[in-house]
Amino acid sequence: MTYPTARKVIIDTDPGQDDAVAILLALASPEEIDLLGITCVAGNVPLSRTEANARIICEVAGRNDVKVFAGRAAPLSRALVTAEQVHGKTGLDGPELFEPAILLQPQNGVDFIIDTLRTEAPGTVTLCPLGPLSNIAAAFQAAPDIIERVQEIVLMGGAYFEVGNITPAAEFNIYVDPEAADIVLKSGIKITMMPLDVTHKALTTRPRIEALRALNNRAGPFTAEMLDFFERFDMAKYGSDGGPLHDPCVIAYLIQPELFAGRHINVEVETRSELTLGMTVADWWGVTDRAANALFMADIDADGFFTLITQRLARL
Repeated sequence: MTYPTARKVIIDTDPGQDDAVAILLALASPEEIDLLGITCVAGNVPLSRTEANARIICEVAGRNDVKVFAGRAAPLSRALVTAEQVHGKTGLDGPELFEPAILLQPQNGVDFIIDTLRTEAPGTVTLCPLGPLSNIAAAFQAAPDIIERVQEIVLMGGAYFEVGNITPAAEFNIYVDPEAADIVLKSGIKITMMPLDVTHKALTTRPRIEALRALNNRAGPFTAEMLDFFERFDMAKYGSDGGPLHDPCVIAYLIQPELFAGRHINVEVETRSELTLGMTVADWWGVTDRAANALFMADIDADGFFTLITQRLARL
């Protein structure tokens, strides 16, 4: 059922355990989110795995009707950097995986983004990139007319106070394709960013994971098993009580924006420096005269966030 108040959304993703939770949250929230399709991009793992993972997640949710598209297999102009050290060889290490029955759509994901934005009414489609911005930027380059038709971009990426997680200066999604991020941030579209500054406050503590494991459906235990694996890397790296659940922040914001707080500031991406490539230079204190181009989030109600995820995933 489609709700008249639901926002039309395309999720652009490179699943990844945290991407998977974001997809599940979207599929469990039809009142707020009308998911038009999922476009996949190379990032956490290569494209052949991200598109399979997206289909697996839809099947876990019992949503074999969701259309999944494969987009770019590489950044716009760089060699692909992946993150198997975080997500495991499959990208969804943890639960027992399977060959999904859902078929990949024949259309390229970049073309799906272009066609959808041209077909839907202007200002009614929100793009939700959870990985590198290669597909989004490629669509904007190929079809500049769609840029003004985008309602909003809500993305996971970047960092300021938390600095980098793939290099000392850069967050992974932006680092993998900084040229794409630069194109998106200079597009003039309304942008909301979920940087590491927010996501590192959304930790998968043991009680939060066990609440998901206790759900009486397929999605809850599957998610708990993913997070059992996913949190190990970051707990060892940061000495925290759990791993940061990055990507579901994007979907949670569409459902309950009051969970988040940030500032409307200027954000630029470093594309040339060897030392700080992919850094999001966020003018948090307003020390330049550069125009604000993004709502850059800094705080989250973590308990409310995990309550939302647990309550919604229970519906699946």
